[in-house]
Amino acid sequence: MTGGGPALYPLRLSVTAKPLVFGGHAISQRLGKTGIPDWSIAETWECSDVDGEGARVTNGPLVGRSLRRLVSEYPEELMGAGWIGDYFPVLTKFIDAAGTLPVHLHADDETAQRVEGQRNGKTEAWHILAAAPGATALCGVKDGISHEQLRAALRDQDFDAVLRRLPVIAGQTIYVPGGTPHSFGPGTLIYEIEQTSDIQQHAMHWSMEDGSPVSDEQFDTNIDLLMQEVRLDHRPDFEPGLKIAVDDGVQRVFLCAGPYFALERWQVGTARPARHTFATAQILTNVGAPVRVRAGDFDEELASAQSLLLPAICEQVEIVGPAEVLFGYLPDLERDVDTPLREAGYSQALIASLGAGRPEPHEWRQV
Repeated sequence: MTGGGPALYPLRLSVTAKPLVFGGHAISQRLGKTGIPDWSIAETWECSDVDGEGARVTNGPLVGRSLRRLVSEYPEELMGAGWIGDYFPVLTKFIDAAGTLPVHLHADDETAQRVEGQRNGKTEAWHILAAAPGATALCGVKDGISHEQLRAALRDQDFDAVLRRLPVIAGQTIYVPGGTPHSFGPGTLIYEIEQTSDIQQHAMHWSMEDGSPVSDEQFDTNIDLLMQEVRLDHRPDFEPGLKIAVDDGVQRVFLCAGPYFALERWQVGTARPARHTFATAQILTNVGAPVRVRAGDFDEELASAQSLLLPAICEQVEIVGPAEVLFGYLPDLERDVDTPLREAGYSQALIASLGAGRPEPHEWRQV
């Protein structure tokens, strides 16, 4: 271990609230999140190391320290043994699609580096927390659609002619590889986990920030860039997750898992607390009523819709039920995902379905 100064402990992080045009009030009113502005909010960034939008510690001896600095000063204590990297690799958000998100995509790694000069792209996943009856999402290009057909339909804003529209159901999760055009809303509340990036290309005649018109010249440029980055072969679907009974009244659900992140939902009753052992940093997010969280000397309440970053050095956390919590992390896929699911009796094909077949290689380091 390499860190100096105060020992790491469960970290509360500053949250960035985004008042984008499609937002509403569900994050505060439905999830019960406090400490955010009263106006319409589309997104809260729960754990972010995006350039210019990075979180800072708000509790304990490291208060005010940036997440980027912690990665530099405590690489293995924070991320896990063998970690090499310059930034925290996972971004998590609540998103309130009270309105409809713009049709857009995020480049994959290779395209982001080649076309936009970025260090990485943005594969993401959406876990549906709530959805209005009849809610849908656009995700992926229909089979047999050519580049020319896609470009023409995007210019005409005829999205249903070329994109797949899927029903959205609370509790399900979809893994969205970089290069996949998508949108969701209205009436959809999600938890999103993704690569650390804000890279995106839009296909709309209006701005996501305030709904103002996009000029014809800018619109043409946006479509050109999107078409350079789109992948026609990505057609992901919503999945219910793979469940493991951990203890009396304690259930662990693997929602998605791939080379860039994994996401689990733990449901905890009152008979036994949940005890989760881990070897890599965990973003713990409460999606239920306030819960008690214990990790080493840390013993505090985690309020509704609040998050903690649990450094790898903590090794174990205890959650006192009743509780509904999420754990997001960068996995060692064999150790953290494949082995426990195989031991629970799941086939490798089912395990692979959690991450769209896991097409990208992964090493325990950033490139």
